[in-house]
Amino acid sequence: MSLVFVKLGGSLITDKRREAAAQPDILQRLAGELRQALDAAPDLRIVLGHGSGSFGHWEAERHGTRAGVATPEAWEGFAQVSAAAARLNRIVVDTFLEAGVPVLSFQPSASALVDNGEIVALAADPLRRALDVGLAPLVFGDVAFDRVRGGTILSTEDIFVHLATILQPERILLLGNAPGVLDNWRRVIPSITPATYPQIAPFLRGSCCTDVTGGMADKVEQMVALVQRMPALRVWILTGQEPGNLKRALLDPGGTPGTYIHGD
Repeated sequence: MSLVFVKLGGSLITDKRREAAAQPDILQRLAGELRQALDAAPDLRIVLGHGSGSFGHWEAERHGTRAGVATPEAWEGFAQVSAAAARLNRIVVDTFLEAGVPVLSFQPSASALVDNGEIVALAADPLRRALDVGLAPLVFGDVAFDRVRGGTILSTEDIFVHLATILQPERILLLGNAPGVLDNWRRVIPSITPATYPQIAPFLRGSCCTDVTGGMADKVEQMVALVQRMPALRVWILTGQEPGNLKRALLDPGGTPGTYIHGD
């Protein structure tokens, strides 16, 4: 069994400039590409994730949820953020099921426990069982209870990092709008390792639109730290705007476009 984590970024599957604006055409194409890849490689197993885009991020920005939750008003906002993330998740689930991809949604807030932004517990056995029977577990950016902050926001990358050490994927594919990690001249940086990261870090930016979880800079930092812990893991950051990229990345790791993050 070849296990791959795939994230569909919020910037890709929603229009982050407009609140609660999904991109159904893009979602349908990506679902079709994933179905084609599964047909071509029956031993492929997928843990799918998606960002909250203009659904959860707008609500989280409005209520300041990432920084912490304490007042009754903030807890009401916490619930509103969760509801917004779940609305997008329902769209993603329905789209992939219609394309024949057997996704099974796992809401992170139902089992996650966090300590000052770091996941200390998240139920992984149900995801493992889903993989065993040929389903594709689907996680997403969501709220979570936090021992220090009261409540906070978990990004899909936060969840992937935690699950990677448990489920041991071979690869992680992070698809967004950008063709990869870009330098100051808007050129794709082909490769990043823990050794080269300090020189690349100054080029990184957050997000051009509403994003409470740190955008590209946080994504790269987390993935570099993860490949240090898991040297055999391979990570790619690539665009999902180019038709066929997801299918190619799943079936031909060596031909995957974008930025390749790996151990030294």
